[in-house]
Amino acid sequence: MSDIEALKKEIPPFQIFDLIPQYAAQGFINPEHIDLLKWAGIYPQRPQEDGYLMMRVKVPTAEFSSDTLRVVAGISEDFGRGFLDVTDRQAFQFHWLTIDKVPEIFERLEAAGLLHTKGACGDTVRAVIASPLAGLDAREVLDVRPLAAAMEGTLSGNPEFQDLPRKFKISLTGTPELEGIHLINDIGFLAHRVGDEVGFDVWVGGGLGAVAHLARRLGVFIRPEEVVEVGRAITAAYRDHGYRVSRKKSRLKFLIKDIGVEQFRALVETEYLGHPLRDGPPAPVARFGGNDVLGVNPQKDGLNYVVVATTVGRINPHKARQLADLADRYGQGVLRTTAFQNMMIPHVQPADVAELKAALEAIDLAPRTTLRGTTIACTGTQFCRLALTETKARTANLVEHLEAKFADLDVPFTINLTGCSNACTRYQVADLGFMGALRGGTEEVYQVNLAGSIGQAQRTGTKLKGFVPAVRLNEYTEAVLSDFRANKRPGESFVEYADRVGHERFAPDVVLAPAQEAVTA
Repeated sequence: MSDIEALKKEIPPFQIFDLIPQYAAQGFINPEHIDLLKWAGIYPQRPQEDGYLMMRVKVPTAEFSSDTLRVVAGISEDFGRGFLDVTDRQAFQFHWLTIDKVPEIFERLEAAGLLHTKGACGDTVRAVIASPLAGLDAREVLDVRPLAAAMEGTLSGNPEFQDLPRKFKISLTGTPELEGIHLINDIGFLAHRVGDEVGFDVWVGGGLGAVAHLARRLGVFIRPEEVVEVGRAITAAYRDHGYRVSRKKSRLKFLIKDIGVEQFRALVETEYLGHPLRDGPPAPVARFGGNDVLGVNPQKDGLNYVVVATTVGRINPHKARQLADLADRYGQGVLRTTAFQNMMIPHVQPADVAELKAALEAIDLAPRTTLRGTTIACTGTQFCRLALTETKARTANLVEHLEAKFADLDVPFTINLTGCSNACTRYQVADLGFMGALRGGTEEVYQVNLAGSIGQAQRTGTKLKGFVPAVRLNEYTEAVLSDFRANKRPGESFVEYADRVGHERFAPDVVLAPAQEAVTA
């Protein structure tokens, strides 16, 4: 039994909320209990010895008010040195916190309404991803927000599921032809229509990390009123049958790999539901997995939703308040977060779109449909104890370097950069996925995973031979994009292009060799 498994048996993890006031009063955390802070959304930040903390805050159904964003901005400003991130699981993240301030932060979050940290991290049900397009897009089959709220209320923070073998992630979408996030979640519910009936296609066992597995279809078609029950049954089956010996092989994906999706379905039906599930066909597939839902988009009611590209998820408190003001002025005081580190203002009148775009441009949050909206990066060595390379500033610099040069691409192009193999920003399913590593113990380099996709291709990328030195990241990426733009066919995606010309064409040594040879000559 691992140390964390023993700790969870000694102290029910959600009891950490009862211990935090004690730690805050004394000014330090019992080091034997520090891993339990994850269940409250809290981690020690790098370097751990300094005692600073990072905190992740759930945003149920991905929707919140402008006043809530002002509260979040205030917390960042008052306690976190002005650092505020939007994560790729629709959450907010703070840094530079100290344990003595955590109770006050919790009070502010509680006063703000729905936002909370219970189960934001740890071996439990994490944030339930709800489509940010829910209730808006004209192509939607079903508004999943009520189901996401019910799922969150039933599973997330529930003591019955506080001791899972590992983290557990759930997503729901009502626009499956636009979103593919289900492929990398433990459970993904996709609403679609079969004949005259609306129901859900269910996928299970997705997860990336050091060993990536995309989710597999359970082969069912369930009614909306069954969603929470089925989600609960699958979660319970994982709780009781998932592996606990090795932390590296304890996600649901490993259980399903070993016993097969058919046997897992039978287990859920017989032991947890008590009845068979109805067979059903697959839902439609999103060509780009959600990366093309950027900029200004029409709503079903004649209004518009505007996706704001944050630049690798980072937004300071001043900009956050300005964004809240714009949501009040143009969007009924409502905002949403996306699974691509972006934000959204819905309910914008067509007559106000140009004025809103100009106002967003003035604060460097313009609703671009370019690389700024399709590039994500993890926390990196700035704050994360596991990261091997710097990420946020480097990737922001990459975006600044490339955006204007490739604004004319006719298809989305995704760049995901992560500081280690844990895949917090899903490098295995990007057009270009960069995983940070150290060469020779000190040199920051990136391994390249090429032409992965949570869209139509539904695959992890090819791990290329060689590494891209961090100092040549811009050069390598520009060369790949230049080759793509110069030789692609109209409407051809990078996945399609890479398959046509061969993946070895993009190996770091091949792409960077001409410049290296020129220097040598």
